[in-house]
Amino acid sequence: MIDERDALLRLWGRQLYERQGEPLAWAETVLRAAGRPPAAVEAAMSGRLGALAGALADGPSDALAHGPSDGSSDLAEPLFRTVAKLAANLRGDGRYDADVGTRIGPLALRLGALEPALAGPLGAALGHPPDGPDSLVAVHAAELRGGRAVRVRAVDALLEWAERGHPQALAALREVAGDHRTQDLTVWTKALNRIDLFGDEALEPGLLRALADTRHGGVRWSALACAALGLRRAVPLVTALLEHPDPMVREGACEALGLLGERTPVPALAARLDDEVHWVGGAAARALGEIGGDAALAALWRAMTERRNPKAGHLAAAIAAFGPPVVDDLIALTAGPDPDLRALACRALGATADDRALPVLARLAAQDQARTGLGGLVATAAKQGLRTARRIRARWAPDSSQGGITPPPAGR
Repeated sequence: MIDERDALLRLWGRQLYERQGEPLAWAETVLRAAGRPPAAVEAAMSGRLGALAGALADGPSDALAHGPSDGSSDLAEPLFRTVAKLAANLRGDGRYDADVGTRIGPLALRLGALEPALAGPLGAALGHPPDGPDSLVAVHAAELRGGRAVRVRAVDALLEWAERGHPQALAALREVAGDHRTQDLTVWTKALNRIDLFGDEALEPGLLRALADTRHGGVRWSALACAALGLRRAVPLVTALLEHPDPMVREGACEALGLLGERTPVPALAARLDDEVHWVGGAAARALGEIGGDAALAALWRAMTERRNPKAGHLAAAIAAFGPPVVDDLIALTAGPDPDLRALACRALGATADDRALPVLARLAAQDQARTGLGGLVATAAKQGLRTARRIRARWAPDSSQGGITPPPAGR
């Protein structure tokens, strides 16, 4: 587990670097404060890693003739090499390293701790070191009132602290998520994407208000956030989004309704199975599979068997989610006259991984050479179903008490 101090230094280093208007000039100031020979500073600023070894071998400059403490030379080298990589990156001559600049601050701070005579110059070059998590989180919270780019970085940093349960970060993120009218869309949706870290029922009024604002660009995220928090009062508003003109919003509404698990939206979701955008229809099918119940299963079964769409694999997968109760009906479908439906039934049977499905799939894989509307063979679909079933069964944990494998979950 990462030490609290290490996490603090990492986040502080990132914040420190991101604030630099001229990062190379700042890095050079830090290196000069490290007290190493000018030749080492010049080698690092040139981006030439090979030139550093000899330049650093001379040790501290004459101004530090008292000599470094144990370990300081070992730490000075990675600091200089890090700056050299940064110089190469920024000049377009080196392999890109996204966070190389963020390591300068922590390395220099540790060097100052090993060489007390350098602590003052390095501290002045770096800026005020962090006093602790509270001081750093307070800075990020204050940055939420800055420019857009600063606010986006601040939310990212606060989310990292929220993962560690820091109360001030949690409170700041709740404030961001609480009212979409006061927030930049990017900042607001970034917070909502991780609402599981900090959200609670106190956010319900603000989220429902955002959900009702269907012209707001973040309405999709409103629906998913309500689902993540299990806010049942959101169901009517989310259901209404199934008619939204933006297919991304319709897809998000399907996903949210599947997570919420309420059965009242089943007819509206069934209507979305015919959505003009195919991946919205797929999302509706998955939602019906997650919600379960006789009405959801009937809608999926009707859509698959009556429309006979050879591309309806998403319907077969959703039906398979109902588990053992659908296996006999799927087996019966494999005996029907329509090769497209037989192929879809094979895929669904494979996804159930039920014992009853395996011999049927093996027989069809060996014998059914009929072609589907897409040009493939039913036998090929049966082989795919067998492979799917075997992968699923291989994942089932061994049941040591019975000496066998754990069976699939019971149907709804």
